[in-house]
Amino acid sequence: MFFSIVIPTYNRKPILEKCLRALENQNYGHPILDYQVVVVDDDSTDGTIPWLETQAQEFPHVQLCYQSHQGPAAARNLGVEQARGDFIVFIDSDLVVTDSFLQSHADCLVAAKSNRVFSYGRVINTCNFDFPTSEPYKLTDFSAAFFATGNVAIARHWLIEAGLFDARFQQYGWEDLELGVRLKKLGLKLIKCPDAVGYHWHPPFTLKQLPGMIEREMQRGRMGILFYQKHPTWEVKMMIQMTWLHRLLWGVLSLGGRLNEQTMAVFLQWLIDRGKSQLALEISRIFLNWYNVEAVYAADANIEHSS
Repeated sequence: MFFSIVIPTYNRKPILEKCLRALENQNYGHPILDYQVVVVDDDSTDGTIPWLETQAQEFPHVQLCYQSHQGPAAARNLGVEQARGDFIVFIDSDLVVTDSFLQSHADCLVAAKSNRVFSYGRVINTCNFDFPTSEPYKLTDFSAAFFATGNVAIARHWLIEAGLFDARFQQYGWEDLELGVRLKKLGLKLIKCPDAVGYHWHPPFTLKQLPGMIEREMQRGRMGILFYQKHPTWEVKMMIQMTWLHRLLWGVLSLGGRLNEQTMAVFLQWLIDRGKSQLALEISRIFLNWYNVEAVYAADANIEHSS
């Protein structure tokens, strides 16, 4: 096996450094012959490219690619096109893996004794920048996604046969799960690989993050409609929260949007000041979901009006 680890990145230089150092520190043997790390920079403005160019000796496995700002779907496609490996591993540039990461994926794929499988590793969320791998697994880290590019390994030829990622997903969300629908139609099955652990770092929650988080939820709503246009099924409607149940649920919990980043600001800051930033984030998800659902219906209405 030759693995190509494809990593799209955009303005994440500090955590990307930790990501790449962890990947250079892999312990591996049979059936892995070798590996490369394909970093696709999506037009970063934080010095990522010059830093990587001057650190080539520290990262001998890294191959650097560039593209204009087109989003992670196009970046991953470019990474696959440049990859030399017969197996592709997708991770995000804010993921720090253990030294047995690649070996664990390889062992799972071999043990499956089938070529119609891909392995999905464990992702543990953490806000500990100095020691991200010290974070324990939590119930909130569970994911039921079929194909998510935070930590997945798959034979390259299946990606080619499925048609790679749809580059029209230029905003936040759904490009990996949409590809997953096509992979499922090809008969591929997911194998859980809990020993292939990646620690997904994000900064501790603050109120300053909310405008960006709201914008991402609105983008996710718009991309959700593109997802549904391609696969108009009840399963996809549930995934993108395009049902009366979701609209009722988040509408009731947010009092029709009256509980939002402005009206909840004092209470959320009170929680943050008492060291409960994670609780503040979970509460914020109520109105963040409301923004998402409203964006889904607004995008759908806009399409109907245009047609």
